[in-house]
Amino acid sequence: MSVEQLMWVEKYRPKKLDELVNQEEVKERLRFLLRKKEEIPHLLFAGPPGSGKTTTALIVARETLGEYWQDYTLSLNASDERGIDMIRERVKTFARYSDRREGVPFRLVILDEADEMTSDAQTALRRIMEETSAYTRFILICNYSSGIIEPIQSRCAVFRFKRLDNQSLTSYLKMIAERENVVVSGDDVFTAIYEATQGDLRQAINMMQAASASGEIDLEKIKRITGATVKAKVSNIIQLALSGKFEEARLKMLELTRVYGLPERDFLRYASEAISSLKAEDSSQLYKIIAEYDYRLVLGAQPEIQITAMLAEISSLSKRKE
Repeated sequence: MSVEQLMWVEKYRPKKLDELVNQEEVKERLRFLLRKKEEIPHLLFAGPPGSGKTTTALIVARETLGEYWQDYTLSLNASDERGIDMIRERVKTFARYSDRREGVPFRLVILDEADEMTSDAQTALRRIMEETSAYTRFILICNYSSGIIEPIQSRCAVFRFKRLDNQSLTSYLKMIAERENVVVSGDDVFTAIYEATQGDLRQAINMMQAASASGEIDLEKIKRITGATVKAKVSNIIQLALSGKFEEARLKMLELTRVYGLPERDFLRYASEAISSLKAEDSSQLYKIIAEYDYRLVLGAQPEIQITAMLAEISSLSKRKE
C-alpha cells in the first residue's frame, strides 16, 4: 500500500481546481489565467498553513504541463535549504534548461515556505527568475508575503489564501469520514478539531485519522490527541520566560518547533496573543521585543536562534525586577 493510500491528507488532496476547499477568489482568478497557459506569470501564494497553497500549486502544474508535469516540475521546501547555495545549485540548474516536449509551455519551479529563504538567496532567485522567464515559471509559497523581497513580489501575480472557516473544514472532514466508514459521535467532534487546528485543513485531517484507529471518533479521543492547544502551549512558554525559567521555556519551544513543526513566525504571533491575555505588567516592552525578533526573521535571520534569543530577553526582564 502506497503512502498516498495510507495518509488521508494525500489520499484526499484535491487534484482539480474545482475540488479546492473554499478559496473562491483564488479559484476564479486562476481559472482566468489558465485559459492561456503559455502566458501564465510567476505566482506567489501567501496565506496560513493548511489553506491549500501547495495543493493549488500542484493543480496548476497538472493543468499547465499535462501528463508530463512531474518531469518538468521541481518542487522544493525552501525552509530545508534556505541559503544561496540551494538557489545556485538546484534551482538554477533546473531552470536554465529550455528543452521540453511538444505541448509543454515551460518548466515549473515550486518553492514552498519561500519566506524562510535568506535575503541573499532571494536576491539570487530574482536574477534567475529574470534570466529564465522565457522557458521557466516559478510558484512561490509562503505564510507571510512580507517575508518575500519586493523585487520578487513585483514579478509575481500574488494570490492571498484565507484561513478555512468552520463550516468548510467540517464539510470536508465529514466527506472523508463517510468514505473511510468512520463513525463520528457528533458535530462537537468537528468543532473541537477546528478549534485545535484553527482552520488548518492538513492538520485537521491528520488529527482525525489519528483518532480513527478503532473506526469511531468521539470528543474524548480528540481531546487526548490534541492535549493542550498550540496557543496554550505557547502561552505557557511565555509565562515560563516571564518567570525567569529560560531553559525550561527554551526546551518547550524546541519541542513545538522541531517535533510539532510550528513555524517560528506563528510562534511569535501566538506569543503576542498570549501577552494580551496574560495582561503582563511589562506588556509594552514585551510587544517591542516580539516586534524586533519578527523583523529579524523577515530579514532572513536563523529562526531557531532568534526565538531562543527572544525568550532569553524576556527572561531577563524578571531579573531586572529583582
